Amino acid sequence: MFNFLRPGGGAQVQRINPKDAVAKAAKGEITLIDVRDMNELRASGKAKGALHVPLSVVKMKCDPSSPECLKALSVEKPVVVYCASGARSQAAGQMLAQMGYQQVFNLGGLYDWHAAGGPIERA
Repeated sequence: MFNFLRPGGGAQVQRINPKDAVAKAAKGEITLIDVRDMNELRASGKAKGALHVPLSVVKMKCDPSSPECLKALSVEKPVVVYCASGARSQAAGQMLAQMGYQQVFNLGGLYDWHAAGGPIERA
C-alpha cells in the first residue's frame, strides 16, 4: 500500500537547485506544488503561484485519469514539489512520476524556496 514511500520504489525524482526553481517559476516554465497540510500553509504561507495539493490527496487531484485532476496540471510540463523538509515532496514526486508526469523535481522545503529569493504569498 505504501510502495511510493520505499526508496527506489520505481520512479526517479531528482532534487532541483532552489535558485533554478525560482527562476523557472518566474518564467512560467514549471508547475510548483506545495504538498503540506492547510495548517502549515496558514502558518507560513506558500510559494507564490504554487498549487496547494496536500500529500493525502495527490493521487486524486494530480492523476490525469482522475475526474478530479486539477486542470492546471499537465504531464508534459515539468513539476516541482516541496513540503517543509523535502520528505513528503519526495514521496509526492515519486507518485507523480508513476502517474506519467515526464519531469518531476523535489525542491525540498519552503525554506529552500524562500532562501533562494522565491516570493511567499499568504494562503
